[in-house]
Amino acid sequence: MRKLLFAGIAVAIFLAPGLASAEGPIVVKFSHVVANDTPKGKGALRFKELAEKYTDGKVKVEVYPNSSLYKDKEEIEALQLGSVQMLAPSTAKFAPLGIKEFEALDLPWLFKDEETYTRAMKGPVGKWLFQKLEAKGISGLAYWDNGFHMTSANRPLLMPADFQGLKVRISGSKIADRYFRDMGSIPQIMAFSEVYQALQTGVVDACENTASNYLTQKFYEVQKDITVSYHAHLQYAVIVNSKFWNGLPPDIRKALDKAMDEATDYTNSIAVKENEDALAEIKKSGKTTLHYLNDDQRKAWQKAMQPTYAWAKGRVGQEVLDLVAKELDVKMN
Repeated sequence: MRKLLFAGIAVAIFLAPGLASAEGPIVVKFSHVVANDTPKGKGALRFKELAEKYTDGKVKVEVYPNSSLYKDKEEIEALQLGSVQMLAPSTAKFAPLGIKEFEALDLPWLFKDEETYTRAMKGPVGKWLFQKLEAKGISGLAYWDNGFHMTSANRPLLMPADFQGLKVRISGSKIADRYFRDMGSIPQIMAFSEVYQALQTGVVDACENTASNYLTQKFYEVQKDITVSYHAHLQYAVIVNSKFWNGLPPDIRKALDKAMDEATDYTNSIAVKENEDALAEIKKSGKTTLHYLNDDQRKAWQKAMQPTYAWAKGRVGQEVLDLVAKELDVKMN
């Protein structure tokens, strides 16, 4: 794969970072790891439609869903090398770049609702985090919502004790790793494309994700019990290769900015309904039992996960925690 990535950058350099020759359009390869029929998948397709429309066909956006071009661990390196121009990874994916501050967004019970999340990402928190990417040759364009996480296993997960000894798949966030350890489970980092088979074969026992991903990836078919816990939030950062983006003609970049703004509004507007519809579809299937936490159970989860906040200081740093605490009016300890 590394040979392919370097071959990609060689081609990108030869053609002047992703820009087209005089005979053809500018090609933007947009890679992501989820299905087309999810908020992110639909957002990518809407961006493609609008980008090609607003540039009068001078830009061609090629969307590669479901890890068909690159998997989780490969895609950011591919972006930096110029082999792909645009991604929308979960914000937990930036720690390997040395930017751990994004993981503050993974703190459990941080956002009380979608409105709180949206306000934070449009405000100082979201802007400050995007500035951290610039030194890595990456520019942040937008944050896309995918709602709140649920948890699942082949047994009901209602109290912290129910997590004891479970191997839980996580996307890579050390914050998620910490709060699942606080619950007594054993987190396992795994590429999104491998989760279904891992759940099916018992390589892992459990996972967390949003309702739309549970439905479209069919995780609900291989997990007997899903807890609609909404304990943490999942968001994506739409990012581009800075050299490519800054090298675009001003009129093209302006048109793509407009397309991204509209695609972002669309994606974030459908995220809640997409997850509600997915949850209804999962319930209708009858293949899994949905569980909802009562007040006592929720408080037990919150108490068990609370040590993650103190631990997070050493992971993400005090500066981002202070910024998040001020913006959201929450206590970090």
